[in-house]
Amino acid sequence: MTDVELARIPAGTVTLHDARRKIRRTVELEPFEIGVFPVTQEQLGEVLGITASHPRRPAVDVSWQRAVRFCNALSEWEGLDPAYAVDGEEVRWHVDSDGYRLPTEAEWEYACRAGSTGPHYGPLVEIAWTAADGVASPQPVGGKLPNLHGLFDTLGNVWEWCWDFLDTERYDDYRVFRGGGFADDSWSVRASVRRGGGPRMTHEDVGFRVARGGFDAVDAAQGWSASADAVAGGRPLPPGWTPRRPGGGPGTRR
Repeated sequence: MTDVELARIPAGTVTLHDARRKIRRTVELEPFEIGVFPVTQEQLGEVLGITASHPRRPAVDVSWQRAVRFCNALSEWEGLDPAYAVDGEEVRWHVDSDGYRLPTEAEWEYACRAGSTGPHYGPLVEIAWTAADGVASPQPVGGKLPNLHGLFDTLGNVWEWCWDFLDTERYDDYRVFRGGGFADDSWSVRASVRRGGGPRMTHEDVGFRVARGGFDAVDAAQGWSASADAVAGGRPLPPGWTPRRPGGGPGTRR
């Protein structure tokens, strides 16, 4: 199989911003590993038995649920303990597992920023495929410059699924994706921008990047906790809140 190349990300902190609730929180992170590139069509095809029409392009039209199943299948392929217990639509992350998984939202932003504090870790034209390039589809991975962690395409090319919920008060079970895509303008291709979609939804500009790292904890790690998820939907509704209409759009920008 085509190897999934990982970069070791050191411990550190990242500040996440929830623009709708006007909340900022600082997350302390332990070291972890994350893919140097988004998962490619070739890698997805080899693990899940899908034909790759463009082997070096990022895999897209991949739902959050399928990304989770890919992570487990890749872990089993390499003899690692799967990170996820999947029971129908329910997915539980075994935080102490050393298997492949999706990054948490805090891990993703910290890895993307690579020490930078602005919206981009370099000139956008040099680091990201965006609408300014005039391309009509995702481009082969690694075609632009990496960040200081050696990660390619964290901004632009394709959005990337993360583990976390987007906003349960407003978007039910939507999961976060980050980073911006090939058809987005510069406003959307920023380290802090977040969007999301339902776990069974697919999008032509959404793929994913794997992570690894087990932690000595239960149902909480790297800025995420199951207890926070459980109470999120019970908070008082914020001013101006309106429920998501059935079949509503793919999430929010910030």
